[in-house]
Amino acid sequence: MSETKVRIITDSASDMDAAAREGLTILPMTITFGEEEFRDGEDLSHREFYERLVESGELPHTSQITPYAFEEAFRQAVEAGEQVVAVTMSSKLSGTWQSAVAAAQEFEGSVFVVDSENVTVGERALVEYALRLREQGTKAENIAEKLEHAKKRIRLVALLNTLEYLKKGGRVSKLAAFAGGLLSIKPVVAVEDGEVVILGKARGSRQGNNLLVERIQQAGGIDFSMPYFLGYTGLSDELLRKYIHDSEALWKENVERLDITTVGGTIGTHAGPGAIAVAFFCGEEEH
Repeated sequence: MSETKVRIITDSASDMDAAAREGLTILPMTITFGEEEFRDGEDLSHREFYERLVESGELPHTSQITPYAFEEAFRQAVEAGEQVVAVTMSSKLSGTWQSAVAAAQEFEGSVFVVDSENVTVGERALVEYALRLREQGTKAENIAEKLEHAKKRIRLVALLNTLEYLKKGGRVSKLAAFAGGLLSIKPVVAVEDGEVVILGKARGSRQGNNLLVERIQQAGGIDFSMPYFLGYTGLSDELLRKYIHDSEALWKENVERLDITTVGGTIGTHAGPGAIAVAFFCGEEEH
């Protein structure tokens, strides 16, 4: 009897590369500009999203993945003889996890749902770990167990370039956004326990970069044996390149190259262009 294969299913908020990866399915979030609906990463690329975001006078809306979409993906995998590990964006930021859990009830013992308690490059780091475990031949149930433990070690820290989009989304007052623009204040945010929190505000990108480095050091450094990612929003990676240069000591002795990705519409809607993010597993630990 052949061994059961495992399929990893995630949502497009993980900002995974749309290129085909064996054993991976990415379900798209819906992004709505005015009357137009797009499937994130399928008929709206990250670049096209930011071009529209900059041109649009109002914020787009993002919609969670439906239970039906998960059910169809689960059924297709199970009928193909696969077991499923579904990794979703934080349940505190979207109803997508609840959709996956509802759909999984029909496939008890074959589908395991994990709330990443993260988003974008933080969620992606967990999915990449799942894919690594899959390649090692780990069973679906064991992958899910390992992810539940490992996700507590993921840290995502980001530096926003502007408060404007948080203001548009009602996250900060117009006065605070105006003052922030005048003073070149750049919020430093993180994902903690599945929620976005503001860690502090830096004056200028250099101070912001220093804050990012400090947060990495406070976490006990980066476990380079695990997946890690750098991400940026907008049409240019110039600010991220500056951060990499300013924080060279973090990477120089540890890696030959850095994995850089664009951050899509789910977070880009609220962060706006020019944000940079780093996600990593903290410290060294048995895994």
